Amino acid sequence: MSTTEMHKYPMPVAPLKIASLVGAEDMAAAIDAALVKTRKAAVEHNPELGSIFGFLEKSYLVETHCSRFGTGEGKAKILESVRGTDLFIIGDVTNYSVTYKVCGKENHMSPDNHFQDLKRLISAASGKAHRISVILPFLYESRQHRRTGRESLDCAMALKELADYGVSNIITFDAHDPRVMDAIPLISFDNFMPTYQFLRALLKAEPDLKFDKEHFMVISPDEGATDRAVYFSNILGVNMGCFYKRRDYTRVVDGKNPIVAHEFLGDSVEGKDCVVIDDMISSGGSMLDVCKQMKARGAKRVFICTTFGLFTDGLKKFDEFYEQGLFTRLITTNLTYRPAELMERPYYVTANMNKYLSNIIDTMNHALSVEKVKSTTPKITKMLEKSRRGKIADEQD
Repeated sequence: MSTTEMHKYPMPVAPLKIASLVGAEDMAAAIDAALVKTRKAAVEHNPELGSIFGFLEKSYLVETHCSRFGTGEGKAKILESVRGTDLFIIGDVTNYSVTYKVCGKENHMSPDNHFQDLKRLISAASGKAHRISVILPFLYESRQHRRTGRESLDCAMALKELADYGVSNIITFDAHDPRVMDAIPLISFDNFMPTYQFLRALLKAEPDLKFDKEHFMVISPDEGATDRAVYFSNILGVNMGCFYKRRDYTRVVDGKNPIVAHEFLGDSVEGKDCVVIDDMISSGGSMLDVCKQMKARGAKRVFICTTFGLFTDGLKKFDEFYEQGLFTRLITTNLTYRPAELMERPYYVTANMNKYLSNIIDTMNHALSVEKVKSTTPKITKMLEKSRRGKIADEQD
């Protein structure tokens, strides 16, 4: 939210507070710092805002503690008052680096563990906070969003649980299938996209990129990612290509039918820079195969942009493909846990989402429409104009 909008709509819904699940503390701290900076600037512009109770604080973070018994059972505590506050709870269900003891043996936190802690924290706050909003950048169980047989419907069930717990808003990024919001039609569900941050990170890393049909192309790695690629290509004014996966439906490997081959639909990529855009990298096998296919077709440089880099099979294969020149840059957001070794890779670039998330929280705390925050097209257009003048690399995040 801009300072001007804050001047016009000075009253928050309630005093703002932010709580973090274990494993999301760094993200919450960065968002908190951005919020403090934004509101300090607003008060300097309009001193009257400083008189609003809870508007400007040294920090909006709430101290919480999620502990475990020796059996692995858990409990959550909120260590300060949240009564009457607009409480935002941030969690990263993919952070496997967090550990706990079960009967003396070390276990790594799974998404199920994180989600249980989320419900515990909501339970600790319910009835006290004025409103509770949940921020799960990676939507829990988002890949199990529909039934294709006699199987569980985990994402819809999880959303229904949050609704039953009294959550008012659910905020996520690049949901695998945003239609899962139909499971909770009376609860606010907002799905944000990191398109602007992807382009910003890409331009800062590779300022010589030329966004035109002769030099650049956007690639969808499968049919499920076409919406992202269509928007990306339209905003840049370039062509789009799409791979589709040919699967062996007679076998099931690791819970899914194995991919036999990737087939390509689209114009020639020969001599062009190409960006492959998707919502996530899990093991990375499918994405790397697409990169290999692109280079085999004569692509000049291949860039990977994915919202969530999970790397469930490690980085070894990515290192090999980079050394072979099969891709140039790998860009992910900082919305999920990233191992330290990833940050050290020469090909890795971060799309920083902290300021964007702070704007989302600030806007919702003032009960303003989030459409202006969601619609990044004007910002992208302005950034592309700056990049043509060679100024984007000089800007600060």
